[in-house]
Amino acid sequence: MSSPEEIKIEDDFIILRFQNDSDETSHFEREVNVDLIQFHFGIKGRAKFIFNQGRYALDLKEDLSLFLYNPQKELPVHLEIAPHSWAISVLISIKKFHGLFSSEADYIPFLSEENKDKKYYKDEPISPSMSIVLNQLFNFNLHPSIKNLYFKGKAYELLSLYFNRSEDANVEQCPFLVDEDNVLKIKKAKEIVIANMAEPPGLQELADQVGINLKRLKMGFKQIYGDSVYSFLFDYKMEFARKLLDSGSYNVNEVGLKIGYSTASHFIAAFKKKFGTTPKKYLMSITVNA
Repeated sequence: MSSPEEIKIEDDFIILRFQNDSDETSHFEREVNVDLIQFHFGIKGRAKFIFNQGRYALDLKEDLSLFLYNPQKELPVHLEIAPHSWAISVLISIKKFHGLFSSEADYIPFLSEENKDKKYYKDEPISPSMSIVLNQLFNFNLHPSIKNLYFKGKAYELLSLYFNRSEDANVEQCPFLVDEDNVLKIKKAKEIVIANMAEPPGLQELADQVGINLKRLKMGFKQIYGDSVYSFLFDYKMEFARKLLDSGSYNVNEVGLKIGYSTASHFIAAFKKKFGTTPKKYLMSITVNA
């Protein structure tokens, strides 16, 4: 076996590459801090994680991924790799991981008082697109000077694909954004304001409707959608207005009314703020370019 390779992507962001091409089972052990999230991917053959001095084991099968996080105790990597088996592990701090989804990485609802001691475990099949990236981490022909850059790009690509599991998948799937129940409530809040864009509820009313406290709604919404509720709604309304204008079925006044502006002047000012031009000039540009 070529010895396990550790590639440092950034501080608190590491790839471990295991390639056992021998006829013997090999073992690897490494300490892992409690603030690190662990992603493990079985590429070929099989491997096994050993916990609690051998009292508990977890299989890592071919084409299977494991996601482990336990803020209560350290989970050292003790991996038993079968002959002719390959595996990849990604270790990343929860702060850096959360920063991939939000600019406010210092606020981690998953680590709030009621959640901070919860452990997280998930196993899922490796998707075909992830499998391509994982195999590229074993099969490449690169100049040594750019190897780390290549691995960095592939590490980010791998995490992107991991959280993009279906056609409509998005950042709402990030499990560290409070918990699944609250994420569903915040998603429902988004649906409510969109459905009632002309007359959206107030924030407290919205929080009451979905059954979440106001602070968590505001923080959670920004974590998931990258903006406050009403800033998100403003952008959505302007995009919706632009599509209505594109359709050619409505005039400027009608579009403004449909998205909640009682006067045309307010709608025109809002549209110009978003797109840098008035609705009328926008319609004229559509006509000219048609």
